[in-house]
Amino acid sequence: MTPQVYLRRGKEESLLRHHPWIFSGAIDYIKAEDEAEITEGALVEVYTHSGEFIALGHYQIGSIAVRVLSFERCAIDAAWWRGRIASALDVRRTLGLTDAPDTTCYRLVHGEGDSLPGLVVDIYGTTAVVQCHSVGMYRARLDVAAALREVYGSRLTAIYDKSSQTVPYNARLGAVDGYLWGSSDHETQVVLEHGEKFLVNWEHGQKTGFFLDQRENRQLVKRYAAGRTVLNTFCYTGGFSVYALSGGAKEVVSVDSSERAVALAEENVRLNFGAEAKHTALAADAVEYLRDIGDRYDLIILDPPAFAKHHKVLGNAMQGYKRLNARALSQIKSGGILFTFSCSQAVSKELFRTTVFSAAAIAGRKVRILHQLTQPADHPINIYHPEGEYLKGLVLYVE
Repeated sequence: MTPQVYLRRGKEESLLRHHPWIFSGAIDYIKAEDEAEITEGALVEVYTHSGEFIALGHYQIGSIAVRVLSFERCAIDAAWWRGRIASALDVRRTLGLTDAPDTTCYRLVHGEGDSLPGLVVDIYGTTAVVQCHSVGMYRARLDVAAALREVYGSRLTAIYDKSSQTVPYNARLGAVDGYLWGSSDHETQVVLEHGEKFLVNWEHGQKTGFFLDQRENRQLVKRYAAGRTVLNTFCYTGGFSVYALSGGAKEVVSVDSSERAVALAEENVRLNFGAEAKHTALAADAVEYLRDIGDRYDLIILDPPAFAKHHKVLGNAMQGYKRLNARALSQIKSGGILFTFSCSQAVSKELFRTTVFSAAAIAGRKVRILHQLTQPADHPINIYHPEGEYLKGLVLYVE
């Protein structure tokens, strides 16, 4: 018998609105033939307090106790996985990403946004990189790989699992990254994004190898870069720097605390523009670097890692965002453009905008909002799960 989760009275309201999470506080009791069946990652049926079926999902230990896979009774079998992967591919085909000659990397599965909570799949050329964020998805990774092979056919040559850093640590799964199918002869491969070339290393790079969620925002930097002196902070592998140079920037400086990231940023610039590009890469603390930059720059990009991974640290995180933005706003040249981002899911659009407003007031500058940015369409937001809108950005004109 599949374990059955019974909710407290009235706690089904969010599920009736198809929100894909069930919090531990909403659970009344769990019924199973054997307690050993209620292990983390187990498939469970969810019922209202009065006994009406409401959902199927993966059970997990923690605040989010069940991640919903389906609001209908069905078998979570090979056909189900194939259907979900095919649906995700159809969305990317609709977006014009699957056969674009100038873009060979995109996100295929974006967790709750594709009704596969706890799963991320990124495509780099002919390799799919799978990242599991829940025990249930990790245990189903071979089903995911089989579905990918069936749906993509000969267009895929390898499937790489990169879940060791993303599965819950307390689950003690002993997860080791490696190929679920196929292999790669090259540790680093070149992918295209809007015609720009990037070296991607899914085996050793951050996330799945590249930050695909800034694709359209990088394109916007290219539009504004002509003739400007650009500072790209928290540059990682230099995505914004490459686009700025492609857009005709006078000079680009890339700053990151990781020497390895800075070296990759230099490689990506060389790959696109040769050794003569007007580009300087510095391994330095970006926050410290912004302490005293004078009025050297008239386009600054602030794309820090998530300052707030949890609501508990939100107050400190917002102080960090405020300080960072105030430093950039107070020193940017008159007529300068500031691209500023938060990738913290815990930070709402409104809170981020209010914090940047406070930073502008501290800096004492006249500031206009030119664009309000978010994640690209291959990182879709489930309309019933607004928490999926994690990337927030503003483009500001500073007098």
